[in-house]
Order: sequence, then C-alpha cells, then structure tokens
Amino acid sequence: MTARLLKRGFTLVELLVVIAIIGVLAVVVLVAINPVQQLARTRDAGRKSAITQMGHAMEAYATTKNGVYIDESATWPDLLVAAGELSIVPSNIVYSVTGTDTFDCSFEYSTRNWCYDATTAGGGSPVLIYTRMESQSEISKCAGAEVPFFVWSTADGRGGVVCRADAATEPVVGTQTFVD
Repeated sequence: MTARLLKRGFTLVELLVVIAIIGVLAVVVLVAINPVQQLARTRDAGRKSAITQMGHAMEAYATTKNGVYIDESATWPDLLVAAGELSIVPSNIVYSVTGTDTFDCSFEYSTRNWCYDATTAGGGSPVLIYTRMESQSEISKCAGAEVPFFVWSTADGRGGVVCRADAATEPVVGTQTFVD
C-alpha cells in the first residue's frame, strides 16, 4: 500500500479573511498617522528653521552695524544675503491646511509668508521675524481660538511659539509670551 500524500493549501475563505484583516490594519495605521497633519508638521518645522536662521542672521547683521537692524520697508531677506549673513534666502513654504491657506502680514513688511516688524521704521531695536503655524500639534499649544505664530525676537534673543487672540492679532515687538 502506498500512502497517499494530500496536498492541502489555504481555502479561498481563509485567504479573503487574511486580506480583510490586513486591509483593516492598513486603514487604522493611516488614520493614526494622519498624513495631512504629518505634512503640516513638516512645513511648520521648515518655517521654524527658516525664521530661526533669519533671526540669527539679523542678530549678526546688527552686530556688524553697531546695533542697527534692517529697515522694515526694505527687502530685508535680500539685504541679509547682500551683507553676507545668509548664503541664500530660505524658500517659501506654502500653507495647505484648511483655514491657513494664505497668510499676509497686516502692517509689517512681508515676504514669502514671513513678517518683519522693527521697533521703528528706520530699523530700530528690537525686531521680530515671525510666521503663522498650521499643524494641529502647534495649534494645541494655544488655548481656545488662539492662533500660534513662530516668532524670533531680538529683545528676547530667541525664537518660539507665541499665541495670539486670532490671525489678525499678530505678534508685536516687546509683548511676547512664549509657550515653548
């Protein structure tokens, strides 16, 4: 008598159950990761880096100019490059989360979604360089309907997140309370 070897594989039902479980796990992982917010956090990190870089360059500029900062009506990022304090102007990082599609400074000199505010129009001291943040992780640092801005303040010699009442209430020189 020869022993019969039965070749047995997975049934169609077993394969479909495994595929369904993998699909559910993939959806759960995508929901947990939230790619839109991941991209917003990445853009916010780029904004923080650019503002910090320009803040340091502004401090270096003022050091070489006897404490005089760039006039806020000038093309300030290009002047930092011309003075040798920046090698290139950081690129623009656009907003894409609903509600932060655009950001224009209300009264300060603005370029590439960055705002510059000097104490006096003639480049007085101190100055602010700032932009609005868009990710939920930055918004959660502020209470209620407040809006987060990343600010470099020469008066404080640092950068950080500042919460303002709304998007129209932008940071003002000398009134910063950092939340991080």
